[in-house]
Amino acid sequence: MTGADSPHTLRSRLRARRPAAFGADPAGERMERIRRSPNFADGVFQNPVGARTRPSGGSMIEFAKIYFQKEARARRSPVGLVPLHATTLADLAKPPVSGLRLTWMGHSSVLAEIDGRRVLFDPVWGDRCSPFAFVGPKRLHPVPVPLAELGPVDVVVISHDHYDHLDMPTIKALVSTDTVFAVPLGVGAHLERWGVSADRLRELDWNESAEVAGLRFTATPARHFCGRGIRNQQHTLWASWAVAGPEHRIYHSGDTGYFPGFKDIGTAHGPFDATMIQIGAYSKYWPDIHMTPAEGMRAHLDLQGGQPVGTMLPIHWGTFNLAPHPWAEPGEGTVAAAAEAGARIALPRPGEPFEPGAEGIPTEAWWRAATSAPAGGRAPSADSKPGKAADTGSPEVASTT
Repeated sequence: MTGADSPHTLRSRLRARRPAAFGADPAGERMERIRRSPNFADGVFQNPVGARTRPSGGSMIEFAKIYFQKEARARRSPVGLVPLHATTLADLAKPPVSGLRLTWMGHSSVLAEIDGRRVLFDPVWGDRCSPFAFVGPKRLHPVPVPLAELGPVDVVVISHDHYDHLDMPTIKALVSTDTVFAVPLGVGAHLERWGVSADRLRELDWNESAEVAGLRFTATPARHFCGRGIRNQQHTLWASWAVAGPEHRIYHSGDTGYFPGFKDIGTAHGPFDATMIQIGAYSKYWPDIHMTPAEGMRAHLDLQGGQPVGTMLPIHWGTFNLAPHPWAEPGEGTVAAAAEAGARIALPRPGEPFEPGAEGIPTEAWWRAATSAPAGGRAPSADSKPGKAADTGSPEVASTT
């Protein structure tokens, strides 16, 4: 540091040199708004209930042994091609009969057509969920539809700023469109750095709502964390989302651990015609910030007033290798949890549109064709327990992807 460099100047220079994919730190009025938030205390955003976000000490060593074990690594990827839906664009060209249609694009990316509007949740079209093009979790299947061919989108909804939910190349591709972005408080700083104008942002704290294109978007609580850079300051909020139109209501969980607040969200904004629930990348090393399939089903029921109504779409699995559990385990666990609860689930291939209220929703366990099972049946993951979906780890927590 030269004699002319103050600590503030040095920090500014370092921020200017960091990769664009890291985004930007909230500042000015945005940071003042963050400080006024009832969910911000002791210099960071707080979870609705306590949450451990990463392993430490001996548990990190134990996790590393499990994660890099050769046989376990082999089970974390499909052995064959992941089957994609072949006629996505042709199907989307026809309006949904019921007024509500969902198309899972892989991981947590979902196109929702609701009451004449199009909403895109957590769009990730990049090849890797990483700040760098040469390293980081890589796609296990192609995107079902090129983003440029998807057509107009009224609103893009972001749940939080981890790389597998907020993808800079995808956002930059959407800058030239007319879409509005609904994001949790603080996340707007990233989007503005990438070219999104402030007038196109609807930046919300938990339990705040915005009306866009005749739909009401409400940022609802979640139990997770944030961060894109080396230093995680917890200055951007994470959220789940409730979206209500004139005729339909839907819910997207983003990433979250199970917590009692799902019941409150359901009471305030449900019941929902469809829920999109995270069921992958769970771990006994950080059980508070990702749900197992059994917990995901419990959340779905809580959101629906304790009743197995509506349709649940499992998300946050199948597209990126983010956890030591076998690749197909979240799907199998969700099937088992739904059968036990008597709940209705949709199991679309990536790119397969379906109407949640229709009789013929997709229910085939399509992943089995791309999964190898050892002699005598499927091998459990390292810490599976009888009667419960296995808990294993996710590098998302350690690397903020």
